[in-house]
Amino acid sequence: MASRLLRVCAALRLPPALPARAVPARHLAVPGGLASDEEQATGLERKVLQAMNKGLDPYSMFRPKRYAGTKEDPNLVPSISNKRIVGCVCEEDNSCVVWFWLHKGEAQRCPSCGAHYKLIPHELPH
Repeated sequence: MASRLLRVCAALRLPPALPARAVPARHLAVPGGLASDEEQATGLERKVLQAMNKGLDPYSMFRPKRYAGTKEDPNLVPSISNKRIVGCVCEEDNSCVVWFWLHKGEAQRCPSCGAHYKLIPHELPH
Protein backbone atom coordinates (compact mmCIF):
# COMPACT_ATOMS: atom_id res chain seq x y z
CA MET A 1 0.00 0.00 0.00
CA ALA A 2 2.77 2.42 0.90
CA SER A 3 4.72 1.65 -2.27
CA ARG A 4 1.66 2.32 -4.36
CA LEU A 5 1.16 5.67 -2.64
CA LEU A 6 4.80 6.60 -3.26
CA ARG A 7 4.53 5.71 -6.96
CA VAL A 8 1.41 7.85 -7.39
CA CYS A 9 3.01 10.81 -5.61
CA ALA A 10 6.13 10.48 -7.77
CA ALA A 11 4.03 10.44 -10.92
CA LEU A 12 2.14 13.50 -9.82
CA ARG A 13 5.24 15.54 -9.06
CA LEU A 14 5.46 18.67 -11.08
CA PRO A 15 8.54 19.51 -13.07
CA PRO A 16 10.99 21.85 -11.32
CA ALA A 17 9.70 25.39 -10.99
CA LEU A 18 10.61 27.66 -13.85
CA PRO A 19 12.57 30.79 -12.97
CA ALA A 20 10.29 33.76 -12.41
CA ARG A 21 9.98 36.02 -15.41
CA ALA A 22 10.36 39.72 -14.99
CA VAL A 23 6.71 40.76 -15.15
CA PRO A 24 6.12 44.50 -14.91
CA ALA A 25 4.29 45.01 -11.66
CA ARG A 26 1.46 47.51 -11.62
CA HIS A 27 1.63 49.36 -8.36
CA LEU A 28 -1.06 51.78 -7.34
CA ALA A 29 1.08 53.27 -4.64
CA VAL A 30 4.66 53.55 -3.62
CA PRO A 31 5.82 50.11 -2.46
CA GLY A 32 4.98 49.83 1.20
CA GLY A 33 2.63 52.85 1.05
CA LEU A 34 -1.07 53.45 0.64
CA ALA A 35 -2.87 54.39 -2.53
CA SER A 36 -4.03 58.01 -2.79
CA ASP A 37 -7.66 59.04 -3.26
CA GLU A 38 -7.10 59.71 -6.97
CA GLU A 39 -5.59 56.26 -7.51
CA GLN A 40 -8.40 54.29 -5.92
CA ALA A 41 -11.43 56.43 -6.82
CA THR A 42 -13.95 54.96 -9.26
CA GLY A 43 -17.21 55.97 -10.90
CA LEU A 44 -18.77 59.33 -10.07
CA GLU A 45 -16.18 60.06 -7.38
CA ARG A 46 -13.41 59.73 -9.98
CA LYS A 47 -15.22 62.11 -12.37
CA VAL A 48 -15.60 64.68 -9.60
CA LEU A 49 -11.91 64.45 -8.62
CA GLN A 50 -10.84 64.79 -12.26
CA ALA A 51 -13.08 67.83 -12.73
CA MET A 52 -11.69 69.44 -9.57
CA ASN A 53 -8.11 68.79 -10.77
CA LYS A 54 -8.99 70.63 -14.00
CA GLY A 55 -10.21 73.60 -11.97
CA LEU A 56 -13.92 73.00 -12.52
CA ASP A 57 -16.44 73.18 -9.69
CA PRO A 58 -18.81 70.22 -10.22
CA TYR A 59 -20.94 70.69 -7.08
CA SER A 60 -20.50 74.42 -6.44
CA MET A 61 -18.21 73.70 -3.49
CA PHE A 62 -15.81 76.58 -4.07
CA ARG A 63 -16.45 80.09 -2.80
CA PRO A 64 -18.50 82.02 -5.35
CA LYS A 65 -16.88 84.84 -7.30
CA ARG A 66 -17.41 88.35 -5.99
CA TYR A 67 -19.54 90.64 -8.10
CA ALA A 68 -20.38 94.30 -7.68
CA GLY A 69 -24.08 93.56 -7.21
CA THR A 70 -25.14 96.34 -9.58
CA LYS A 71 -27.66 96.00 -12.38
CA GLU A 72 -24.81 95.78 -14.92
CA ASP A 73 -22.78 93.26 -12.84
CA PRO A 74 -25.26 91.24 -10.73
CA ASN A 75 -24.39 88.41 -8.36
CA LEU A 76 -24.84 85.20 -10.38
CA VAL A 77 -26.80 82.44 -8.63
CA PRO A 78 -26.71 78.96 -10.25
CA SER A 79 -29.87 76.86 -10.13
CA ILE A 80 -31.14 73.63 -11.67
CA SER A 81 -34.73 74.95 -11.70
CA ASN A 82 -36.38 78.21 -12.77
CA LYS A 83 -36.45 79.72 -9.26
CA ARG A 84 -34.37 79.61 -6.10
CA ILE A 85 -34.53 81.09 -2.64
CA VAL A 86 -31.63 83.45 -1.90
CA GLY A 87 -30.37 84.85 1.38
CA CYS A 88 -28.72 88.26 1.48
CA VAL A 89 -26.70 89.59 4.42
CA CYS A 90 -27.09 93.24 3.57
CA GLU A 91 -24.35 94.60 5.84
CA GLU A 92 -21.14 92.90 6.97
CA ASP A 93 -21.89 93.21 10.68
CA ASN A 94 -25.57 92.36 10.30
CA SER A 95 -26.72 89.17 12.03
CA CYS A 96 -30.00 88.67 10.15
CA VAL A 97 -30.49 87.32 6.66
CA VAL A 98 -33.05 88.70 4.21
CA TRP A 99 -34.56 85.80 2.26
CA PHE A 100 -36.35 86.22 -1.09
CA TRP A 101 -37.26 84.20 -4.16
CA LEU A 102 -35.12 84.70 -7.25
CA HIS A 103 -36.79 83.85 -10.58
CA LYS A 104 -35.26 83.12 -13.98
CA GLY A 105 -34.97 86.11 -16.28
CA GLU A 106 -33.86 89.66 -15.52
CA ALA A 107 -31.70 90.55 -12.52
CA GLN A 108 -33.70 91.18 -9.33
CA ARG A 109 -32.97 93.40 -6.35
CA CYS A 110 -32.71 92.51 -2.68
CA PRO A 111 -35.75 94.12 -1.02
CA SER A 112 -33.62 95.46 1.82
CA CYS A 113 -30.28 96.69 0.45
CA GLY A 114 -30.86 96.82 -3.31
CA ALA A 115 -28.07 94.42 -4.38
CA HIS A 116 -28.84 92.76 -7.72
CA TYR A 117 -28.95 88.98 -8.25
CA LYS A 118 -29.47 86.99 -11.44
CA LEU A 119 -30.41 83.31 -11.80
CA ILE A 120 -28.32 81.30 -14.26
CA PRO A 121 -28.93 77.68 -15.34
CA HIS A 122 -26.65 75.04 -13.83
CA GLU A 123 -26.20 71.47 -15.05
CA LEU A 124 -25.34 68.67 -12.66
CA PRO A 125 -22.19 66.72 -13.61
CA HIS A 126 -23.94 63.35 -13.79
